[in-house]
Amino acid sequence: MILDTDVLIWFLRGNEKATKAVAEAIPFSVSIVTYMELVQGMLNKKELSSMKKAFKTMGVNIIPVSEKISLRAAEFVEKYSLSSSMELADALIASTCIEAKETLLTANNKHYKAIKEMKMKVFRP
Repeated sequence: MILDTDVLIWFLRGNEKATKAVAEAIPFSVSIVTYMELVQGMLNKKELSSMKKAFKTMGVNIIPVSEKISLRAAEFVEKYSLSSSMELADALIASTCIEAKETLLTANNKHYKAIKEMKMKVFRP
């Protein structure tokens, strides 16, 4: 399972449902895009250190962007940016899930609804 940024934000904020969902998903993966989005949201080095320690403890696999992932993401942006407002980060996360043959746990399922070949599990906080 790959966890989307929003689920992990809920988790880091202490949301009970997110805490349970994350615990049930261990071991899980994240796209490097999600990791970078989380890092950008950290308020200080202490928060960043805590997140990195939690990821290490949970055995989180951070999936880098490969050539295949980036090419598929470019196709999604070309195909869906005008009709469905597909954004770069979502296209990269979606293509990561498809290339890894994994399901995405997300509360932002509307961001990915245009991509029929993607497997999703919807999270509600």
